[in-house]
Amino acid sequence: MTTLAEKVVLDAQTFNRLHAQSHKATDIRRLALVASKGTLDMAYPPLILATTAAAMGMEAGVFFTFYGLDILKKSKHNRLQVAPLANPAAPLPVPNILGALPGATAAATWVMNRMMRKQKMPTIGEFLALSQQLGVRLIACTTTMGIMGVKKEELLDGVELQGAAAFLEYASKAQVTLFV
Repeated sequence: MTTLAEKVVLDAQTFNRLHAQSHKATDIRRLALVASKGTLDMAYPPLILATTAAAMGMEAGVFFTFYGLDILKKSKHNRLQVAPLANPAAPLPVPNILGALPGATAAATWVMNRMMRKQKMPTIGEFLALSQQLGVRLIACTTTMGIMGVKKEELLDGVELQGAAAFLEYASKAQVTLFV
């Protein structure tokens, strides 16, 4: 008679064996990120993580969905903004009443761009180019493209187009998955 504890151990052993087999095929460490926000402050994290992973020898892919698609748009990636409204973690926190005033978004964007330049951080455009040079997969969500009427021609050259199912297949083989 098998005890419950033995069944749990057996299940854990089976899980570990199957997990090891699924990653044994390539032995490549993989990072899979989802970028769903298209503001300046939210464009940096997935690009920093993906380029760092690629520089460390990992395979990296970023799935851009909903407003995150703005990061991949030719017309927008160099003009992303950061909103001061309801952003208590901003470098210079602004009361909501002031953040709603005309020009507050432009001022907050200017401050963030200045802060990044001062720290010698690449621009979003430079990070996108670096991502492509390092082999990071930049993946646009085709479902979101359809919903928002985004055409392939509006996106940067070299961007892959995939639906959620294809990205989930990719992510299922990743050791690190993050929603940024």
